[in-house]
Amino acid sequence: MIAALREDARFILDRAIEAVSPEPAVRNFLRSVTPPPRVTLVAIGKAAWRMAQAALAEWGDAIVQGVVVTKYGHSQGELPGLEVYEAGHPLPDANSLRGAQRALELVDPLGAEDLVLFLVSGGGSALFEALPEGVTLDDLQAINEQLLRSGANIVEINAIRKRLSLVKGGRFARRAAPARVLTLALSDVLGDRLDTIASGPAYPDATTVETVRAIVDKYRLALSPKLRQLLEQETPKALDNVETHIIGSVRVAVEAAAQAAQERGYRPLILTTTLDCEAREAGRFLAAIARSVRSEQKPLAPPCAVLCGGETVVTVVGAGKGGRNQELALSAAIALAGLPDVVLASVGTDGTDGPTDAAGGIVDGETAARLAAQGVDAQRALADNDAYTALRASGDLLITGPTGTNVNDVTLLLVK
Repeated sequence: MIAALREDARFILDRAIEAVSPEPAVRNFLRSVTPPPRVTLVAIGKAAWRMAQAALAEWGDAIVQGVVVTKYGHSQGELPGLEVYEAGHPLPDANSLRGAQRALELVDPLGAEDLVLFLVSGGGSALFEALPEGVTLDDLQAINEQLLRSGANIVEINAIRKRLSLVKGGRFARRAAPARVLTLALSDVLGDRLDTIASGPAYPDATTVETVRAIVDKYRLALSPKLRQLLEQETPKALDNVETHIIGSVRVAVEAAAQAAQERGYRPLILTTTLDCEAREAGRFLAAIARSVRSEQKPLAPPCAVLCGGETVVTVVGAGKGGRNQELALSAAIALAGLPDVVLASVGTDGTDGPTDAAGGIVDGETAARLAAQGVDAQRALADNDAYTALRASGDLLITGPTGTNVNDVTLLLVK
């Protein structure tokens, strides 16, 4: 029974990821628009290569130059007429700077008759970066490391990033002016907040200096005098040369998962598409739902599929290895111990979860026993933020490889 449940879970999650594939989303939009004679393409994010490939398929004759910046391992080769860079994520590296610099060199001389087709997907904040004078790459990596380990959510993290950059927070679009900028975005941000996706390089920034001060105080961020000075500078609040469209989001992925679950004979329930609590808390909560379904047939009777979309956070206090989906899964496994005919899977739609080769985790009521048999203390592993090591030992890592898209995470609970 468990093997069949796990197979169903993989089928459902695969369908969710397929539903937010970049190619049809980009091509369907561009087919509805007549391109101008000269288009400069700039694509950033984990889905950048596939989005750019789709744009070339539709608008190839009009695209005269361009830059693609994606994560290491997410490029699939050369693209005609475009320069492809692979760069660091979740921390920016030298290639993040090289790719952004090349993009700026292409857009700087453009005129009012030109169009920049700006293709944006998750991961763009780290992959696309230009530094203000006096800020080093080491400075940027250090503050990003603090933010990623603090438990701050993506809106808070990107509010800080915007002010330490020459391309974020609307500055890339302002630099491209008077050229027009048409942005197509795959959203990896809860609520599809346009100024937060990839830190909003081509969208007016809604955060303020007061917002940033509160974030610095909340997470007790250690900042140099130069970084503090930059955080006191305001970002563009209006841009008259931009047009932005969301062409994919986690809601689309979760709805596709619900349809796939129904096809497999499960009653689906979409619990939320804005999950944003601590990962381990989400794991415990979903395990509690599983126990309620098993004992009381609430919130619905089995066979059922409970679905969540969103992006949890991890406050890192240990020295282990993992990611938010793996931590969610390990926490759930502890709470599900001994419960029959239940599977929980949580996956990053981009195929990567934290600094690991896993997309997430897939656990059941027997995972805790398998961990114990391997001599792994599950509670200690969770306390040390070492979900990757634990789930590898129990055979419960979920590995997809790079998917070429990125729209937050999908979490699935199946009860037979």
